[in-house]
Amino acid sequence: MRIILLIVLLLSLSLVIAEESAAIEATDLAEEAAAVAVEVEYTEEELEAIAEMQEFMASLNPQTGVVPLAAANATLQLPESLVYFDPKDTERILVEAWGNPPNSATLGMLFPVEFTPFDPGSWAVTIEYQEDGYVSDKDADKINYDDMLKSMKKESVQISKQLVAEGYQSQELIGWAAPPFYDAAEHKLHWAQELKFGGVEQNTLNYNIRVLGRKGVLILNFIAAIDQLEQIEAAMPTVLASAEFDQGSTYADYQPGVDKVAAYGIGALVAGKILAKTGLLAAGLIFLKKFWFILLLPLYALRKKFGKKKVEEDLVAPADPVNQSESTDGSELDHSVRKKYEPPKE
Repeated sequence: MRIILLIVLLLSLSLVIAEESAAIEATDLAEEAAAVAVEVEYTEEELEAIAEMQEFMASLNPQTGVVPLAAANATLQLPESLVYFDPKDTERILVEAWGNPPNSATLGMLFPVEFTPFDPGSWAVTIEYQEDGYVSDKDADKINYDDMLKSMKKESVQISKQLVAEGYQSQELIGWAAPPFYDAAEHKLHWAQELKFGGVEQNTLNYNIRVLGRKGVLILNFIAAIDQLEQIEAAMPTVLASAEFDQGSTYADYQPGVDKVAAYGIGALVAGKILAKTGLLAAGLIFLKKFWFILLLPLYALRKKFGKKKVEEDLVAPADPVNQSESTDGSELDHSVRKKYEPPKE
């Protein structure tokens, strides 16, 4: 009996010693990692990039809650996971941060709250409105999208040639990343294309949403990389539910014989025919995230090597987001999003 008790005692003592050793080792590793982080030194170019990002982020004004889109007679009902940037901020993100050609046609942009425009894993949804009249959905279940894709690929070759002539990268339509789907009950259409631009190694995901209304179509386009397809599809239900036309402007409010009817149907929305009147270049132009991918790659290599927290502490959050459902006199502002944008603090 004493032998058994002795064995049990020895085993217990061994476990205690092992746990203490593991704790000491973990502490040593943590101290070593902290020491390495402290030793990180940025180059002059990286410090300049950080300063630019600080200034840029501080100038943005993300909005939350209920956001009216007066130009489209629509409203955004934003969940906590999304923020909205107005057209001015959207233009700056697209052009200054991501290196796209100027475009003043957007009504703004949706952005996931956990990211900043400079995060490689970020994505966004641009918002536009096309008022060409009521779009009939009678042909929605008769479209052969395989044949349509073949035609679109041929057209993309011509679009690419003009893009190059205008000084932009070449563009190639690879195929459907997600085939077109029309929700007849909600009158919402969505599909995704995989595209290749110039010599960029990673293909681009062009995920589209169209919300049909009484007088026109609300256009929501995701900006993301092809390897984010699963992430974007997971966010789709939330984005789809966030945008609705106001009462009196919904698809169901259409009045035959009174309201204008668009000269195209569901198929033309997918094929992009409605953009033809604005020029071949506009029809083929897809927004990209290029600034961080090309210019800030060394900075984010540092983040990967020494840890995300260290570099993010050198960045600042954007201006306080305004909750449009509250008063805008400065007395009642929603600061919850700012906390999510702020970098971790020691």
